[in-house]
Amino acid sequence: MTIPQYFKGFAVDKPENWNKPKLVEYKPKELASHDVVLENICCGLCGSDIHTIKGAWKPLNRDDLVVGHEIIGKVIAVGKDVKDIKVGDRCGIGACSKSCMDCERCKTDNEQYCNKKVGTYNSEDFDTGYISQGGYSSHSIAHEQYVFPIPEALESAVAAPLMCAGLTVFSPLVRNLGEDAKGKTVGIIGIGGLGHLAIQFANALGANVVAFSRSSSKKDQAIEMGAHDFIATGEQKNWNTSYANKFDFILNCASGIDGLNLNDYLSVLRVDAKFVSVGLPPVADTFEVSPFSFIGNACSFGSSLLGSKKEALYMLQLAAEKNIKPWIEEVPITAESCGTALTRCDEGDVRYRFVFTEFDKAFN
Repeated sequence: MTIPQYFKGFAVDKPENWNKPKLVEYKPKELASHDVVLENICCGLCGSDIHTIKGAWKPLNRDDLVVGHEIIGKVIAVGKDVKDIKVGDRCGIGACSKSCMDCERCKTDNEQYCNKKVGTYNSEDFDTGYISQGGYSSHSIAHEQYVFPIPEALESAVAAPLMCAGLTVFSPLVRNLGEDAKGKTVGIIGIGGLGHLAIQFANALGANVVAFSRSSSKKDQAIEMGAHDFIATGEQKNWNTSYANKFDFILNCASGIDGLNLNDYLSVLRVDAKFVSVGLPPVADTFEVSPFSFIGNACSFGSSLLGSKKEALYMLQLAAEKNIKPWIEEVPITAESCGTALTRCDEGDVRYRFVFTEFDKAFN
C-alpha cells in the first residue's frame, strides 16, 4: 500500500476550541529510513491530550493540531533500514515517536529520556522541523524504536490505553520493584485512568497492593481490579499512623494535587523507600513538602516518564498472559464524538479510558 499524500485527522486550531475539533487534511512528515507508517485502527484518549490542546503545558505549535498518543494500527510501509517490523503487522505507538538513538540514554534502554525526544504530537522534529501529529487520524508515523508489536491475545481497543497509560505506570513499578514483587507492599494513589492499570500491573508482579482514594466510593472497584487493601484518606483519620513503615513503594497516579498531603504519604514509607509521581497536573500546580519528611526514614521523591521499548514489550507480554485489561468505553470517532469525549474526560466522567474506534468509517 502506498503512503497517502495527505493524512486526515480531527484537529484543534486554538485552546479556546479545545473541545471543538474539526476534520482536516495535512501533509505528513517525509518517511525516514527507520520510520514505520501505520494505518490507524483506534486511539485512546489520554489526559495529556486535554492538557495539550488547552495550552496548559505549552503553546500549540500548529493551528491544525491533531492529538492522541495511544495508537493502534496496521503497518502499511516501513523505511529501508527498519529491521523487526514488517508490512501487515499490528503495532502501537505511544507518547514518543523519535529520539536521537546515539546518546547514552538511548543506548541504555532509557530512550524516553533522550534530550532530543520528539513527542507524538505538538513536538518539533530535530531533523526536519516538522511539527508532529497524533493519532486521532487516519495514519501515524514513528521511528521503529517507538513502534510496539501487539500480541494476538490483546484486542486493539484494549491495547490502545497501554501505549501511554499502561507504560507510564508499568515502567516505575518494574524499575522499583523488579519483575518479582512478592513480599513487597505497594501503594497506588488515585483510581483513575492511570491508577486502575497500576493496581492491575502491581498485582501481576506479585505485590501486596493498597489503593488510596479520598473517599470509599471506588473501594469495590479497586478490590475488583486487584487491590488487597483500600484506604480512604478523606474518611480515615490518622490513617498514616496506622500504616507507618508499611510501604516499599508508592506510585502517585492522581492527576491533581488538591487534598494530597505529601508529608503523610512519605511518613508511611519504609527506610530508603521511594514515592514516585506520574500524574501530571497543570504546570502551575506544585507539591508542598517539608524537608523533615525525608529525614525520619531516608525516603526519596521522584517521577517517571513513559517507559522504554524493552519495558513496553514486557508490559504487553504480561498483559496478554495475565489478562490485564483497561476499563474502557469505546467511541466511534467523529468530530462531534471527539468533542464530547474530551469534555467528559475533562469533567472526570469516564470509567476509566475512552478509546476512539471505527477509523475506517471516519477516514475512508
